[in-house]
Amino acid sequence: MNPSNKNYLQIHPQDNVLVALQDLPKGTVIEHLKENFILLDDVKAKHKFATTALQPNDEVIMYGVLVGKANEPIHQGALLTITNVKHATNDFSLGKRNTSWTLPDTQKWQDKTFNGYHRSDGSVGTANYWLVISLVFCENRNMNILKQALVDKLGYGKTTSYQLKSDILVEYYKSGKTVDDILSINFDEIKTDEHKANPLFPNVDGIKFLTHDLGCGGTRNDARNLCGLLAGYITNANVAGATVLSLGCQNAQVSLLKEEISKRDAHFSKPLYVFEQQVEGTEENLINKALKSTFCGLIEINKLTRKPAPLSKLCVGLECGGSDGFSGISANPAIGYTSDLISALGGSVILAEFPELCGVEQELADRCVDDENASRFISLMKSYNDKAEALGSGFFANPSPGNIKDGLITDAIKSAGAAKKGGTSPVTQVLDYPEKVEKPGLVLLCTPGSDVESTTAVVGAGANIVLFTTGLGTPTGNPVAPVIKLSTNTALYKKMPDIIDINCGSIIEGEETIKQAGERILEYVIKVASGEETPKSVKLCQDDFIPWKRDISL
Repeated sequence: MNPSNKNYLQIHPQDNVLVALQDLPKGTVIEHLKENFILLDDVKAKHKFATTALQPNDEVIMYGVLVGKANEPIHQGALLTITNVKHATNDFSLGKRNTSWTLPDTQKWQDKTFNGYHRSDGSVGTANYWLVISLVFCENRNMNILKQALVDKLGYGKTTSYQLKSDILVEYYKSGKTVDDILSINFDEIKTDEHKANPLFPNVDGIKFLTHDLGCGGTRNDARNLCGLLAGYITNANVAGATVLSLGCQNAQVSLLKEEISKRDAHFSKPLYVFEQQVEGTEENLINKALKSTFCGLIEINKLTRKPAPLSKLCVGLECGGSDGFSGISANPAIGYTSDLISALGGSVILAEFPELCGVEQELADRCVDDENASRFISLMKSYNDKAEALGSGFFANPSPGNIKDGLITDAIKSAGAAKKGGTSPVTQVLDYPEKVEKPGLVLLCTPGSDVESTTAVVGAGANIVLFTTGLGTPTGNPVAPVIKLSTNTALYKKMPDIIDINCGSIIEGEETIKQAGERILEYVIKVASGEETPKSVKLCQDDFIPWKRDISL
C-alpha cells in the first residue's frame, strides 16, 4: 500500500477507485493496470476517481471492501462525490475465527523498558497526577474555587504570552492610545516569553480537575456510566490519588462511585478523599477540608519516583479526529503497525469510535479470539446504529463537513481508513463503555466517533498514553494521559507545528514506509512514557474531558 513516486494510488488490488496524492487537473492521463484513461474532472489531493465505468447501484470498492454504491452513471476517470456515490456496506454476521497473523519483528524492543510510576495493582503510569472530581455539575463552582486555590499557588500554572500581550494592551489604553494605535500593534516584534510552571512537588505532574454537566437529572444508567468513567480515571495508572466533591442528593452517589472503583480494583489503596456539601454545610467548611486533604495527598504522592517497566505495561489508546483522505493511507496504518508491535510485546491497545468501524465489522468480528467477543461486537454495533436510526440518523451521517471536503465522502470510506489504526492482530477483548481493559492485545471499546468523548472514554478504560491522528488539525488532549498528535500530511505538520508531534506525510511522499513510521512512533511513545518527551497537547494544557451521555434527560 506504500505509494511510489506516482501522484495517485490504488490502496488494494480489488479497488475500483484511485486516490489522488496531489492535485490532478482534468485531462491528466492515468496509467492503471496496463491501461490508459483520461481524468474527466479536476481531482484535488486526497479525493478519489473511478477506474472503470459504473452504473447506478454498482459497488464502489476501496481498501478491498464495499464503501458505497453509484447513485448515477459514473464514467471512467470521473471524480467521486457525495452526489454520485451513496454510503453502502456489506452485512455482517458471526463467522469463523480468523486470528492468525504475522507478528512484527520485535527483537530490538524485547529488553527495552520505560520509566514509569508503579501502582499497587501492577499497572504502571506514564505520569503521576492528582485528580479533583465532581460527581455532579452542582459542584463545578466549588471545583473552580479549589483550582484557583491550588494550581497557581503550588506552581502548576504558567503565565502565557497572551496574558503578557493583554498587559501591553492595558498599557496602551492607559497611556491614551487610540483604537487604531492598538490595532496596529505588532506582537511579533515584542518579546513575550512565557513563564513556565515551577511546581512545589516535582514528582507530581499536575492537579487535574474533571468537571462535567452530568450526575443528576438523567437516567440511572447515565449516572452509573458516569461513576464508571470516573472510577476508570481514579484507577488509571497515571493517577496517584483523588479528591471527590459531591452535593449529596444527586443520582451519581458516592456509594455508586466506590462500587465502580471496586469493580476495577478490588484492593484499591490510592488516597481518596470524598466531601459532600450537604454534610459539610457551608462552602468554607467544604473547601477548607478538601484543600487540606488534597495538599496532604500531594505530599504523599510526591514521594513516588519513576522506575523501569517492561513495554508490556503500555496501554495505548488509538484515536483519530479531523480525518482527511490521507488518514487511511499514512498515519492510521502507521499507528496500526505500532499497535501490532505493542500487542506482540504484551501490551494493550484500544480501538474505539464504533461509528467509524462501519463497513469493516466482518473483518473485526472474525479477528475476535472467541465467539463470545465476536457476538458482543456485532451486537454493540447493531444496537448502536439502530438507536441512532431511531433518532433520525445513523452511522451513515458520521463524516463531518471537513471530512467530506477532504475526500471522505461516505462513512464506509472513512471507517475503512480509520480501522487501520487497529493493525492486524487478533481482538482479545470487546468492551462496552465505560468498562476497563483487562487483557493484553487489541481491545475494541464502544464509544462515539466524537473525538473528545472517545478520547475521554479510552483513558477511562485504562489507556496510559494516546496516539491521535489528524489530517485537518485537531487540538484535542486529555487531563491525565499524554495525547500524541500525528499528521497525515506534511502540509499540516508545517502549518500547525504547535499541536502536531509527528509527521506521517513522509509516507505519502514515498520517503518512509508504514513499517518505518510505525517503528519511529513506538520510539517516541517510549520517550513520552518515560517523561523524556512532552507532547504538544500536554504543553498546551489541553485537558479535554467530555463523558458520553447515552440516554435522555428526565
